[in-house]
Amino acid sequence: MPMSRRIEIELTSKRPDGTWTWRAAGAREPRGEVIDSVVPAGSSVNDVMRADVETDLDGSRVLSITPPKAKNVRTGLLEILPSTRAFEPVTQQLTKKGSRGGDDRKGPRRERKDGDKPRGERKDGDRPRGDRKEGAESRTDRPRRQFFDAPPELPQRPKAKRIRPLRVNVDAVLAELPEAHRTIAETVLNGGVPAVRAAIEEQNRIAVAAGKEKVPAEGLLQIAEQLLPRLRVAEWRDKALSAESIIHDIDLRDLRSIVVTADQLVAIDEETRALVAKMKQGLVIRQETETKNWLDDVAAATAVGRVVRALRLSSQPPKAGVPFPAPLAAQIVAATVAGLTTDAPSERWIALLEAAAFSPVHAKVLPAAVPTVISEDLTKTVTRLGPLMPQIAALFGIAVDPKARPPRPLQVPRGDKGPHKRAGELNKSADGKPGADKPRRGPKPQGSGSQKPAPTAAVTVPSEPEVATPEPVVAEVVETPPLETPENAVSDAPVASESVSTPELAE
Repeated sequence: MPMSRRIEIELTSKRPDGTWTWRAAGAREPRGEVIDSVVPAGSSVNDVMRADVETDLDGSRVLSITPPKAKNVRTGLLEILPSTRAFEPVTQQLTKKGSRGGDDRKGPRRERKDGDKPRGERKDGDRPRGDRKEGAESRTDRPRRQFFDAPPELPQRPKAKRIRPLRVNVDAVLAELPEAHRTIAETVLNGGVPAVRAAIEEQNRIAVAAGKEKVPAEGLLQIAEQLLPRLRVAEWRDKALSAESIIHDIDLRDLRSIVVTADQLVAIDEETRALVAKMKQGLVIRQETETKNWLDDVAAATAVGRVVRALRLSSQPPKAGVPFPAPLAAQIVAATVAGLTTDAPSERWIALLEAAAFSPVHAKVLPAAVPTVISEDLTKTVTRLGPLMPQIAALFGIAVDPKARPPRPLQVPRGDKGPHKRAGELNKSADGKPGADKPRRGPKPQGSGSQKPAPTAAVTVPSEPEVATPEPVVAEVVETPPLETPENAVSDAPVASESVSTPELAE
């Protein structure tokens, strides 16, 4: 038995015989006809109404139609009339500190009831005021930390700019080459001739696996060797032109790398020679400027009382081998010894000793006496820094092994998001763990039998001594030689280490 359901229909048209056509609102089906007597009076085409529809095998029939509800007209709304008064902003008046509105607000003091306990009296068994919780006796033995005003901050110098070379000269050289040689040239730029050799071996391995003939390597390697000097000159010129635009603010590492690489160029023209001379002259000026700024920063940090910063700056000269002035060294030593007092906490001793051990004045620092409280972290720090500061170890009564290797500065791991660790907690070598001071090695190279694509060999430019530059004028020289940090060493020669996808070198 068919059952009716209520849907929304739309009147689509009205015929001359008085019947209406309809369809489901927003759809094609169902649809049909309805007589005029069922349709409410006043209806028109495109009206949407609710209807009871019955569907069977013969189709859909409209049983009744409900006219749409009329929208209610909102009445009785309140009208907001504008105010005729002038606008006055809200003001406030704060009372003076400590005022509570006078004596009028203070009521009479509440009298104590007979059962109230007088102030200051305690019941039997209550803890007296002087008693402490368990473990409080150990706190009383620790000296109270002294509070002092922090030294003023020093303005930081702007960070040196790094070069961002453009491929102007390299693209010009590639544009002049035949299409078949450009792939070889790109591979030479990324890894030199070894990269071309590795790419040929990989391509031949794939060809043998596919049953094809090998590509002769002699001719391709000869082309690569002929293109290498020209491409290196173009690549160097791109770096030198980028450095020329920021010659007064360039990072010394980039400028040293450019000057060292210039001595390895082959078959250069007069324009390139002039650019090489300009880079060498710019390096001399930049080193003199950075040396002066370095000494000024150390003196300024010492003058305001930032001894740790002064010691760390003194261990980072802009050029390896720069002598440290004796008057400035005496000021730093005096400021360091003044901070190593007997009542100073162990954390202060650790911070000063860690900074002084790698500075040029590490052999001159000798406090009058050891601190009153010597923590375990301080003992480990003195033991680790003993090879650099034997006078401090002797003051603490610690024997230094003559064959012990000099320690390295402590460095917090970069990815460490945990809580801040003290210097003593990072001191691993004092615990006797082997290999704590050994430098990290690079990634292990892949074996020759690996099935992965052969990585492009990098062209390592051999390190050469720095360009001879005049040393800054110094009246006296500290006997202690300056410590050469890894940042001062010339190790910025361009090394291509990007992996090169195997090109089709047989073209």
